[in-house]
Amino acid sequence: MAKINRRFIDKHWVVFIFRGALAIVFGCLALFGGMTDMETIIAVISVLLLLMGIVDAVSALYSSVKKHGWINSVIDALIDVAAAVALLFFARNSLVSSLIILASYTVVSGIIDIFHGFLSTVDPTDRFIRILAGVCGCVMGAVILNAGAFEIMTFIRFFGAYMLIVGVTSLIYGVHNREQNIEDKIARSQSRKVASGKKVRKSVKTTKTAKKKS
Repeated sequence: MAKINRRFIDKHWVVFIFRGALAIVFGCLALFGGMTDMETIIAVISVLLLLMGIVDAVSALYSSVKKHGWINSVIDALIDVAAAVALLFFARNSLVSSLIILASYTVVSGIIDIFHGFLSTVDPTDRFIRILAGVCGCVMGAVILNAGAFEIMTFIRFFGAYMLIVGVTSLIYGVHNREQNIEDKIARSQSRKVASGKKVRKSVKTTKTAKKKS
């Protein structure tokens, strides 16, 4: 069974499900919602990033209580919230500023996913999912940065497409990690039973040996 390195991945599988659901909702809204007003689009993106930051902040709190590590969740939360605040208070109605902020956000998120893909697990499925999401983030970041030559809907569709990718990969990752957790619990339970059986047999054998000597 693949071993997850909790030093690099401290999020509960439910966190990935929540993040995935939020990303998919926004992705569908961006691609099929028909938003054309710049101010509305930035407000919606900011709310999305704030919600994702809140989810990561709750994950960090939970992980710190359970002593599973919390640094990675804090970093992700800070990135989400920082991007949301920058969009709300610094970008305003500036398309160029919004492009730079969102492009930076997607690239940084992509690099973090690639980092986790190589270091957080040896499971090939988990590794492929995280690296795929990371590469998509880096590519989409470059695309968004160069989307200024297009109309506003093209720009928002690029980011919406990236959010759909993040959402789908997060859901798959969360479900797969849930299955891993179940398998891990079963394996630990079986190991305890085997160890307990060995102790009982050893105890019986020791008792029999002692009786023979007496």
